[in-house]
Formats: sequence, structure tokens, C-alpha cells
Amino acid sequence: MKRNYWYIIITYIVMQLSAFVGVPLLRALGVGQGAESRVEAAKLASGYWAVISFLLAFVVILWLLRGDRDERTMRRLPLASSWMWAISGVFMALAAQSITANIEWRLLGIEPGSENTRQIIDIIRLTPLLVIVTSVIGPILEELIFRKIIFGSLYEKYNFWPAALVSSLLFAIVHMEPEHLLLYTSMGMVFAFLYAKTGRIFVPIFAHVAMNTFVVAMQTLLADELEKMMRQAELPLAVWRVWL
Repeated sequence: MKRNYWYIIITYIVMQLSAFVGVPLLRALGVGQGAESRVEAAKLASGYWAVISFLLAFVVILWLLRGDRDERTMRRLPLASSWMWAISGVFMALAAQSITANIEWRLLGIEPGSENTRQIIDIIRLTPLLVIVTSVIGPILEELIFRKIIFGSLYEKYNFWPAALVSSLLFAIVHMEPEHLLLYTSMGMVFAFLYAKTGRIFVPIFAHVAMNTFVVAMQTLLADELEKMMRQAELPLAVWRVWL
């Protein structure tokens, strides 16, 4: 693996752990003082720190990738075909979510819905600027780390399945919801397939960004209407929920 790739991975890890210092720092600086409760104040500080840390990491990672030439032998599809796969990838990722969510629920007895996604949506309602992170910056960073660097490096030495499985499992673990390991892994496998199929990292990036944007819109703008429809259909409210 290239040296700058290791620096990028370290940057990403530091960003993920920085909340343990950054959130208390923002609280000490007075962020969230006007909140109605301590919980709301903590969410405000978490939201603002996520925006700050992700933006900083994004700038650093793009700088570390400057001039990076992909010398891999991965076959590249023409741009027109790649864009078709990028658009199709959105529906493939959502389908993978739906299938694995039903497997978890019906076969494994795991309650549908994501506590991680619910908390993120709650914070977005308090700090709307966080939408930039959840819909754009976060997915781009995840695709650069887990698909371009980890999957791509493994794919050079092994075939698709071990490379996709390892990178997707790491992708799932980072989301810190072990009960939904299968679901997040299936999404990672879809994104890895898109990258391997087209040889262009923008394809899984587009699919991931579009999917997350759809999730945020569904759960912030249309949540009440969708829950009402589910009640009328006498279906569990969590069935329609999708994951970030």
C-alpha cells in the first residue's frame, strides 16, 4: 500500500476519535448553552464538531491524494456506461438494504431500524449544516477509504470476494452497530462491486452520496407521512426505515 494511503487511513481514524476531545471543547466554549436540555446541548456540540472534523479531514485527505495516479490494472468502462452503473448503484444499494433488513428481522429476529441513523437525524434537525457531512463528505470519505484504498489494495493481490468481504466488514464495523453487521456489509459489497465493475471510484461515490441524500430526505422531510402510511397498512413502523 502506498505511504500516502496509510496517512489517509490515520487521518480518518483520528477524525473518528476526535469527538472525544472536540465535543467537550465546544461545550467548554459555550456551544449549546441556549439549549433546552443537556442532551440537546450535547447533540448541538456533536453536530458542529462533526462538521468541523469532517471538513478538516476532507481537506487533508484530498491534499494527500493530490497527484495520485491510479496505476491499478482494474479495467475501466467508458464514461457513459459508468454513469449508468452509478445511477443503477443507488437502487442496488437500497435493494441490498431492504433484503438484508428483512433477513435480519424475519430470520434473525433483529428489530428493523438503526439507532445510529436515528441519532444522526435528530442532530441534523438541530444543526442542519450536518447534512453536508451525512449526504456528501461522509460518503466520499468512506468510498475513498474503504473502496479506493482498502478494497483496491486488496483487489490487486486477491480476487474480488476476499477483497470485497474484508473491506465491507471494516465498513460495517466503523458504523458501530454490530447487530446490523450483515446489512452494512451488504451495502459495502454493492459499492465494491460498482468500483470493480467500472474501475472508476466516482461510481460508488455517486451511488453512496445519492443513497444517503435520499435517506436524509426520507427521514427528515417525509417521516410523518411515511409512518402514517405504515400504520394504515398495519406494518411495523421500522420496516420502511433505511440506513446511513
